[in-house]
Amino acid sequence: MTLNSLNIIHLYTTDYTSALLISLRENALNFISENMIVLAVLQLFLLALMHLWYKWKLKKQKKEIENEFYDKNQEIILQKDKAEKLLSNLLPQQTAEELQSTGKVSSRRFRMVTVLFSDIHGFTKIVEQMNPEDLIDELDKFFMHFDTIVEKFNIEKIKTVGDAYMCAGGIPNKNRTNPIEVILAAMEIQQYMKSMKINSKAGKKGIWGLRIGVHTGPVIAGVVGTKKVSYDIWGDTVNTASRMESSGSVSEINISGMTYMLIKDFFICEYRGRMPVKYKGNIDMYFVKGFKPNMSSDLKGLVPNQHFQTQFQMLRYDDLEEVILTKLENELPKNLYYHNLKHTIDVITEVEIIGRKEGLSDAEMLIIKTAALFHDTGFILSYNEHEECSVKMARHILPKYFYSEQQINEISNLIMHTKFPPQPKTKLEMIICDADLDYLGRTDFIPVSGNLYRELKEHGKIKSIDDWNRLQIKFIENHQYFTETARNMRDVNKIRQLDKLRELI
Repeated sequence: MTLNSLNIIHLYTTDYTSALLISLRENALNFISENMIVLAVLQLFLLALMHLWYKWKLKKQKKEIENEFYDKNQEIILQKDKAEKLLSNLLPQQTAEELQSTGKVSSRRFRMVTVLFSDIHGFTKIVEQMNPEDLIDELDKFFMHFDTIVEKFNIEKIKTVGDAYMCAGGIPNKNRTNPIEVILAAMEIQQYMKSMKINSKAGKKGIWGLRIGVHTGPVIAGVVGTKKVSYDIWGDTVNTASRMESSGSVSEINISGMTYMLIKDFFICEYRGRMPVKYKGNIDMYFVKGFKPNMSSDLKGLVPNQHFQTQFQMLRYDDLEEVILTKLENELPKNLYYHNLKHTIDVITEVEIIGRKEGLSDAEMLIIKTAALFHDTGFILSYNEHEECSVKMARHILPKYFYSEQQINEISNLIMHTKFPPQPKTKLEMIICDADLDYLGRTDFIPVSGNLYRELKEHGKIKSIDDWNRLQIKFIENHQYFTETARNMRDVNKIRQLDKLRELI
């Protein structure tokens, strides 16, 4: 082989080797590059996976903490509810709320509270003869039933001491009806005990008799104790009620002369003499025998009739009126120059005057006076839709004063018929519409009309006094009172007011 051939082979071999190396290098670089991308993607995937895992773990820990917090919070709420329920069983609601919010309760003086004491006759002898467990069961059964009765009549249980049971009406919320409510509760308690006697005779068990004493007067009420709090009352009234009980007779309700004066129109009472009381002299005593014949639906005088319910509710109305008028005075907007407290009082007065002359019954008078009392309460919440708001307020408040659903519906209907323009159909609707626009025929029409104009102008309902006077003239010319009583009382003056308005224009 020649030298040239060797050189050629050498060159060829060198070139091939170089090309191979270059190719191998490129392949290696490509492989490394491709694997680096894969590794990078894998690394990113692992990082993302770790992030998700860490996020899930944090979420799980957060959920566990939230659940633990919720469980502890629910336990706190449960314990708080138990404490509040226990406190509400020991104290009146208003007193319990004051104690929770301020940590203390101030004592209050009440001018008219009716206190009831009851005591089981011969209890000491019964204790000696009866099994302790049976004795406690019997007492518990009686007192639980007493609790149900006094709660029904809005009476506050004060305490039980052995066989003695003490409660009082007229606290912690003042009312005029507490003497009657306590007597109603006492009658129901005695009827219950008499029914238990009948059952005891049939079962040949011991017969338990109950004495009840009642007195009405002023007391001081408040909370005593720190660790074991209790609601209690003090004063001569409490002592006198206790004396009424001890001076009474089994199965009777012995009341003082003071209580008698407050309930005598509703109940038959039998005078039984006087009892000397230290520092007070002699106090008259009476046994309550039952409802008066015109107040009872049975011959025994033990079941009240509708006449009693109406007269009793008229007393409740007096308490309701005081509450609502106070609410209007404190909560009505100050720019109500016409639809204010005075207007409500005027309407209440007028519905009673017109109603009496139109021959309304006591039951109808109760309905229409209540409607007049509530007809503008809605202005507390809304000016433009005050009638609807008045109805809502009536439906919320009236059940607390023992108004029936039917009565509330009638009252709501009357309130809605005061909406302008008046379109009454029944006698009650006519009376309340006439009473609501009574000012049109009164001698003070001009100043009252001026107050209404001022109110309407501030609420954007009228532009000028001239527009208002023209509107008044047009309204009075087309207006007519619906009842004969209102026409006789106001029509002449209404014509005079119309002439005055024309002079103004």
